[in-house]
Amino acid sequence: MFDWLSVEGQTIGWLALFSVITFFGTLFLVPFLVARIPADYFASEQHQAPWRHRHPLLRGLIFVAKNAMGLLLLLAGVILLFTPGQGVVTVLIGLMLMDFPGKYGLERKLVTQPVVLRSINWLRAKADQPPLFLGEE
Repeated sequence: MFDWLSVEGQTIGWLALFSVITFFGTLFLVPFLVARIPADYFASEQHQAPWRHRHPLLRGLIFVAKNAMGLLLLLAGVILLFTPGQGVVTVLIGLMLMDFPGKYGLERKLVTQPVVLRSINWLRAKADQPPLFLGEE
């Protein structure tokens, strides 16, 4: 009855380890990333990447690496939705790293939700950062 457990035990062990690493990783990574968002990021659509003045090859490498990491986190998050771990958070981090049409609108729609904005501004206050300015106040 549990023969599959002996065969798949190593896979289950790796998934459990990945879940633990993801859980603790998001505990540290999310506040760090939230604190790094410029306070006026959502005030207008005229935001630019901080590496825009770098060499074109370096910009391309950063773009590819950021999107590859985002895709990897997105896929891992989907897997974690069905296994123990922070699936939703991992999916959101993956989406935020990737560049795709409509991303800014999706981010803005999420951030303008009162519960989300309160949570983000709470994390920013803990990091001694000003609250996000949405441009509509």
